[in-house]
Amino acid sequence: MLVRVLNPDENLLSVDASQNEPPRGDRRKFIRTSSLAVGALAFGPPALVRGQHLNSKLNIACIGIGGKGRSDTDACAAENIVALCDVDSGSDAYETQTRKYPSAKFYKDFRQMLDQLGDQIDAVTVSTPDHMHAIIASAAMKRNKAVFCQKPLTQTIYEARYLSNMAQDRKIVTQMGNQGSASDGLRRAVETIQDGLIGQVHEVHVWTNRPIWPQAMELSDGEDPIPATLDWDTWIGAAPMRPYVGIRNPNDKFGTYTPFNWRGWQDFGTGALGDMACHTVNVPFRALQLDYPTEIEAMPFGRMNKQSYPVGSKIRFAFPKRTGRTPFEHPHLFHHFKKIEHDPVTLWWYDGGQPDPTARGGHDLTNKPPAELTTDIVVLQGKLPNSGCLLIGEGGMVFLPDDYGTNFFIKLKGEKEFVNYLKHPAMAQHPERIARNRHAGDGNLVRAHALEWIDAIKANKPEMCYSRFNIGARLVEIMLLGCVSLRVGQKIEWDGPKMVAKNCPQAAQYIRRQDRTNWALS
Repeated sequence: MLVRVLNPDENLLSVDASQNEPPRGDRRKFIRTSSLAVGALAFGPPALVRGQHLNSKLNIACIGIGGKGRSDTDACAAENIVALCDVDSGSDAYETQTRKYPSAKFYKDFRQMLDQLGDQIDAVTVSTPDHMHAIIASAAMKRNKAVFCQKPLTQTIYEARYLSNMAQDRKIVTQMGNQGSASDGLRRAVETIQDGLIGQVHEVHVWTNRPIWPQAMELSDGEDPIPATLDWDTWIGAAPMRPYVGIRNPNDKFGTYTPFNWRGWQDFGTGALGDMACHTVNVPFRALQLDYPTEIEAMPFGRMNKQSYPVGSKIRFAFPKRTGRTPFEHPHLFHHFKKIEHDPVTLWWYDGGQPDPTARGGHDLTNKPPAELTTDIVVLQGKLPNSGCLLIGEGGMVFLPDDYGTNFFIKLKGEKEFVNYLKHPAMAQHPERIARNRHAGDGNLVRAHALEWIDAIKANKPEMCYSRFNIGARLVEIMLLGCVSLRVGQKIEWDGPKMVAKNCPQAAQYIRRQDRTNWALS
């Protein structure tokens, strides 16, 4: 009998009893666990030694090579980068990356790449605008390719559930690109909060400096000539077709849609919430084992239209009581985990601020938690940081001062000030339970997060990825509900298992979108 010890970020709804079944017989069968370099020290000895296959490098295809795609590709540079795919062959990223990886074949259409290279590819990275994540990832997974997909994993709730189920059913090695997950600090925060560091947590406040791109826009008039180097039809992909509009403001190098300002458009992005919550809500999501909220209520700042997200929003997520599981520090034959009963918790999200057309992102950056909750943070740092997360428990508070959760401060009940977790004496009571990312030591979390995925591919163990799709998709589902509430303009009463807004049938169009003809999930 094979018994798997649960990771502490899994709850009762996410246990996959099939993950110990034998691996499928594809090319990675001959690559997996070829040497101790795969991580025997952290994850155990290799299951087999592939004697005759001397080249243990993976063949990786990278889809989307500009912006975040550049660093995602470079994080995998120790493997074989066999293909680069991007809709724009006239960008700086195209010039840089094709020179850096001269043996990689270049494509504009990922479908053509997957069809032509087929079994020559072991794994795929996806670093495109949000609206194409699930379309591309599912196409690769249908071909049994391991997938690293940037956050937010998907643009819709239905897509998140679809990719999670697909990865689990096919036993695909996956990772969502919220790189803070690789840090020791984040994993330490998760395990200590779960172990009762600040008692039952009833309130969480998360804020961000985003958006730093335009929002609250209407469709531009007219259209511009499509650059000869840009495949506009493939860039639009699953979204409704619209005319190409380029740079209308000479001071804005990011364009109306591409290369960067797509984030604020409802057809292509997910606004500030979708962009940043996969980072800033990561710790409370894992530590409190959040699952389906029962109520989501979004309050926009300024103008809300049918084309783009507002310049600011305050969103309330209400989570009911829930039962979670965490592994014992020293599991034995019959007792591998303990149950945790979590009280109801309210999570508040804040982005942007009041409209200010002269400011970056079009807002005044004033949307923050109530001042009475953040007084001790101001004392600690001299001011309230533009991004952060505050968990308020019965026995104290935990404050995370950055976007990625790599560092945190503790203030227990009766204490006068926050103290860094590395110096707080209470930490000694809580043993380490979560395996650490063995690549995180050099501080390059983008690289460490990708290398954890590569290790898992070679070992053919999806559970080695701390942000695998059945974890990342749950976080994305929660956050995308905030986007849905903004778009329908009312509170949502949510039935998570059925993916239904019980009080709001008009939300269905945003929970599962209608894809353009010939662009659908695989």
